[in-house]
Amino acid sequence: MEKVHDFLIVLDGYLGGGPWFVYLLLFTGLFFTLYLGFPQIRFFRQAIRVVSGKYDRVGDLGDTSHFQALTTALSGTVGTGNIAGVALAIHLGGPAALFWMLVTGMLGMTTKFAEVTISHKYREVDSEGRIAGGPMYYMKKRLNITLPNNKVINTGKWLGAFFAVATIMSSLGTGNMPQINSIASAMNSTFGIPHIIVGGVLAVLLAFVILGGIKRIAQVTSRLVPSMALIYVLGALAVLTYNYDNIIPAFVSIFADVFSGTAATGGFLGASVIYAFNRGVNRGLFSNEAGQGSAPIAHSAARTDEPVSEGIVALLEPFIDTILICTLTGLVLLSSGVWNDKVHNDFQRADQLILVGNFDQEDQEDVEKLFRYFSNQGDLPRFTGSLEVVNGRITAKINQEITILHARSIAENVQVTHQGQPYSGEIIIDNGRLHESSVPVSFSGQSLLHSAPLTAEAFTRSFLGNFGQYIVAIGLLLFAFSTAISWSYYGDRSVTYLFGTKYVIHYRVAYVLAFFLASFTDTTIIWAISYITIAFMAVPNLIGILLLRKEIKQTIAEYWNKYMVNNPDQ
Repeated sequence: MEKVHDFLIVLDGYLGGGPWFVYLLLFTGLFFTLYLGFPQIRFFRQAIRVVSGKYDRVGDLGDTSHFQALTTALSGTVGTGNIAGVALAIHLGGPAALFWMLVTGMLGMTTKFAEVTISHKYREVDSEGRIAGGPMYYMKKRLNITLPNNKVINTGKWLGAFFAVATIMSSLGTGNMPQINSIASAMNSTFGIPHIIVGGVLAVLLAFVILGGIKRIAQVTSRLVPSMALIYVLGALAVLTYNYDNIIPAFVSIFADVFSGTAATGGFLGASVIYAFNRGVNRGLFSNEAGQGSAPIAHSAARTDEPVSEGIVALLEPFIDTILICTLTGLVLLSSGVWNDKVHNDFQRADQLILVGNFDQEDQEDVEKLFRYFSNQGDLPRFTGSLEVVNGRITAKINQEITILHARSIAENVQVTHQGQPYSGEIIIDNGRLHESSVPVSFSGQSLLHSAPLTAEAFTRSFLGNFGQYIVAIGLLLFAFSTAISWSYYGDRSVTYLFGTKYVIHYRVAYVLAFFLASFTDTTIIWAISYITIAFMAVPNLIGILLLRKEIKQTIAEYWNKYMVNNPDQ
């Protein structure tokens, strides 16, 4: 698994983690913001009016209301990205990463407006009478190449097929596996429920919901989204109230190191400007999915004959998801001080490494070496050999000093266990990792946290005490489960595009099975997969809406002229 993880990280470095992807994402959002005249500001009030149902008309084509389409799309975005993704971004890039998440969210409001508008315009009705929409349909109809002799090459059809395949992959790598993995981990650490039990129960519930199609999905998500948001926000406000004197310093820290990078502090080893920028934008996309092309699939089902009105509704998604909820999570992490504190936890093997030499957190030279290593700017000698363990403690090191790293920090007070008991005996280490021939032991100790466990720890640092972790666990359960529900629909429509409706049931069965299996699979591997599948979807969609920029602008102008004629007092 460690080798698979290393390969995925390298691959991500060329795809979603590469600078070109970040620049493409931000450029698209910035371009449409300027090209369309800051629609995230101009159309914000109109978005509230539309989603409230003010302009709903009986008889319009569609399967859901504006509000249901919004909550379905929100349930696909408000998930582990808000709880675990923000924590991971700050863990990797420091407080400045949150700044870039907010920038991505602000620009993403325009990107989502553009992609939803053009996708809704070219939606279709499938053989069962249900709406089928998404970027693959505008690609199929509008991105073909016409040669000088008027011969048409169906490039759009194949580009749409590529996007649909990427969506199916991403439904598993983004919307499915990371969600149940985070849920199962939270339920296990908080309530002691075995991962496989959590996965089994929720897999049955998931199957019950998604087999009912978009109408049942919309009914469930329209109730889940407001409930889960209320629970989470109240818990976060309780933490901020308790740590009120740290709110302003936390807010300042988000902006203070944007152009200088974050220096080493506490257990945090530092982060460069570029790394914070890259991880912040990357996690911002994972959180709000602006430009990824997923939300247009949900919005295509909305009952309206005006594509722009649904695009306007979509403006609200990144605002709610990133500007509001992610900021709230980030302030909780920073004001509580948990983001750079080492706490006792169980180590994940893929996130653990044993080095040759004794590295000291107080030694600036050692910190710089580790910083360069974690920033992929240098290498460090990995330990290979055997280690003697007595009553859970490593005692013999073959005349070599070693340092155990976990979660990008120097681990302390490390204990080795086997089947839940302190281990005594020999363990074999190969290139810094536990060798497959070695006794299957587990490591625990003090280190930094990331993802959902970091947020859960932050919620305990208030007058809520240990009860705070229950709020995170329940919030994560509702957030992530609703995300998995919505992403099943995205994959469902992609299968319809590629193969027709008769194969949808096979996809749903595979989706539920993957959901169950991921409940007891290594978290780090799952997150690595999600990084890659995001890029496979986003790139063709971003290129597509840029190519159709003139049509998008014209469609918006026509809608607004019609709206002003019918509503002269607005």
